[in-house]
Amino acid sequence: MARRGRRLNAEMNVVPYIDVMMVLLVIFMVTAPMLTQGVSVELPKAPADPIQSEQNQEPVIVTVNADGLYFLSHGGKDTEPVELSLIQQQVAKILAEAPKTKVFVRGDKRVQYNLVVGLMVALQEAGAGTVGLVTEP
Repeated sequence: MARRGRRLNAEMNVVPYIDVMMVLLVIFMVTAPMLTQGVSVELPKAPADPIQSEQNQEPVIVTVNADGLYFLSHGGKDTEPVELSLIQQQVAKILAEAPKTKVFVRGDKRVQYNLVVGLMVALQEAGAGTVGLVTEP
Protein backbone atom coordinates (compact mmCIF):
# COMPACT_ATOMS: atom_id res chain seq x y z
CA MET A 1 0.00 0.00 0.00
CA ALA A 2 1.46 3.34 -1.04
CA ARG A 3 1.25 6.09 1.45
CA ARG A 4 0.68 9.57 0.17
CA GLY A 5 2.49 12.24 2.19
CA ARG A 6 1.49 15.82 2.57
CA ARG A 7 3.40 18.50 0.80
CA LEU A 8 5.52 20.74 2.94
CA ASN A 9 4.38 24.34 3.22
CA ALA A 10 7.40 26.61 2.77
CA GLU A 11 5.53 29.88 3.35
CA MET A 12 6.21 31.96 6.42
CA ASN A 13 3.28 33.01 8.59
CA VAL A 14 3.62 36.81 9.05
CA VAL A 15 0.40 37.41 11.00
CA PRO A 16 2.12 37.30 14.44
CA TYR A 17 4.71 39.82 13.21
CA ILE A 18 1.98 42.15 12.02
CA ASP A 19 0.29 41.90 15.42
CA VAL A 20 3.54 42.80 17.19
CA MET A 21 4.10 45.76 14.86
CA MET A 22 0.57 47.05 15.51
CA VAL A 23 1.11 46.86 19.28
CA LEU A 24 4.43 48.72 18.96
CA LEU A 25 2.79 51.36 16.79
CA VAL A 26 0.08 51.96 19.40
CA ILE A 27 2.70 52.17 22.17
CA PHE A 28 4.72 54.77 20.25
CA MET A 29 1.61 56.76 19.38
CA VAL A 30 0.62 56.93 23.05
CA THR A 31 4.09 57.71 24.46
CA ALA A 32 5.31 60.19 21.82
CA PRO A 33 3.19 63.14 23.05
CA MET A 34 4.35 62.49 26.60
CA LEU A 35 8.00 62.68 25.58
CA THR A 36 7.66 66.00 23.81
CA GLN A 37 5.78 67.60 26.69
CA GLY A 38 7.94 70.10 28.52
CA VAL A 39 6.91 72.50 31.21
CA SER A 40 3.17 72.54 31.76
CA VAL A 41 1.74 75.97 30.98
CA GLU A 42 -1.74 77.13 30.12
CA LEU A 43 -1.25 79.18 26.96
CA PRO A 44 -3.56 82.05 26.10
CA LYS A 45 -5.83 81.56 23.11
CA ALA A 46 -5.41 83.66 19.98
CA PRO A 47 -6.64 83.21 16.40
CA ALA A 48 -3.22 83.31 14.71
CA ASP A 49 -1.77 81.29 11.86
CA PRO A 50 1.16 78.99 12.67
CA ILE A 51 4.62 80.22 11.74
CA GLN A 52 6.50 78.17 9.18
CA SER A 53 10.02 77.42 10.37
CA GLU A 54 13.02 75.97 8.63
CA GLN A 55 13.10 72.23 9.18
CA ASN A 56 16.82 71.95 9.91
CA GLN A 57 16.93 74.66 12.60
CA GLU A 58 15.67 74.04 16.11
CA PRO A 59 14.04 77.18 17.58
CA VAL A 60 14.85 78.56 21.01
CA ILE A 61 11.79 78.38 23.27
CA VAL A 62 11.72 80.16 26.62
CA THR A 63 8.83 79.23 28.89
CA VAL A 64 7.46 81.22 31.84
CA ASN A 65 5.20 79.08 34.02
CA ALA A 66 2.44 80.28 36.36
CA ASP A 67 4.91 80.54 39.26
CA GLY A 68 7.13 82.97 37.31
CA LEU A 69 9.97 80.48 36.71
CA TYR A 70 11.87 80.52 33.42
CA PHE A 71 12.75 77.42 31.38
CA LEU A 72 15.01 77.34 28.30
CA SER A 73 14.57 74.76 25.55
CA HIS A 74 16.83 74.42 22.52
CA GLY A 75 16.92 70.88 21.14
CA GLY A 76 16.46 69.32 24.57
CA LYS A 77 14.24 69.12 27.59
CA ASP A 78 13.37 72.15 29.66
CA THR A 79 12.70 70.62 33.06
CA GLU A 80 15.05 72.74 35.20
CA PRO A 81 14.30 76.40 36.03
CA VAL A 82 16.94 78.84 34.75
CA GLU A 83 17.78 82.37 35.92
CA LEU A 84 16.94 85.19 33.50
CA SER A 85 20.59 86.33 33.25
CA LEU A 86 21.69 82.79 32.32
CA ILE A 87 18.94 82.60 29.68
CA GLN A 88 20.20 85.85 28.19
CA GLN A 89 23.80 84.51 28.03
CA GLN A 90 22.78 81.17 26.51
CA VAL A 91 20.50 82.76 23.91
CA ALA A 92 23.27 85.21 22.96
CA LYS A 93 25.65 82.28 22.45
CA ILE A 94 23.10 80.35 20.36
CA LEU A 95 22.35 83.41 18.19
CA ALA A 96 26.08 84.11 17.73
CA GLU A 97 26.50 80.62 16.25
CA ALA A 98 23.25 80.62 14.24
CA PRO A 99 21.85 84.16 13.80
CA LYS A 100 18.71 83.00 11.95
CA THR A 101 17.50 80.89 14.89
CA LYS A 102 13.91 81.76 15.79
CA VAL A 103 13.16 82.71 19.41
CA PHE A 104 9.74 82.03 20.96
CA VAL A 105 8.20 82.78 24.35
CA ARG A 106 5.63 80.46 25.92
CA GLY A 107 4.00 82.41 28.74
CA ASP A 108 1.33 80.96 31.00
CA LYS A 109 -1.82 83.07 30.81
CA ARG A 110 -1.75 83.49 34.62
CA VAL A 111 1.81 84.87 34.79
CA GLN A 112 2.40 88.53 35.58
CA TYR A 113 2.76 90.69 32.50
CA ASN A 114 6.01 92.32 33.69
CA LEU A 115 7.77 88.91 33.81
CA VAL A 116 7.04 88.27 30.12
CA VAL A 117 8.03 91.83 29.15
CA GLY A 118 11.27 91.54 31.15
CA LEU A 119 12.02 88.25 29.40
CA MET A 120 11.40 89.78 25.97
CA VAL A 121 13.71 92.70 26.77
CA ALA A 122 16.43 90.28 27.91
CA LEU A 123 16.02 88.24 24.71
CA GLN A 124 16.30 91.36 22.54
CA GLU A 125 19.44 92.41 24.44
CA ALA A 126 20.80 88.92 23.72
CA GLY A 127 20.46 89.61 19.99
CA ALA A 128 17.00 88.31 19.13
CA GLY A 129 15.64 90.85 16.63
CA THR A 130 12.12 89.43 16.81
CA VAL A 131 10.53 87.31 19.49
CA GLY A 132 7.44 85.22 18.76
CA LEU A 133 4.73 84.54 21.31
CA VAL A 134 3.31 81.00 21.43
CA THR A 135 -0.47 80.78 21.88
CA GLU A 136 -3.19 78.13 21.64
CA PRO A 137 -5.43 78.30 18.57
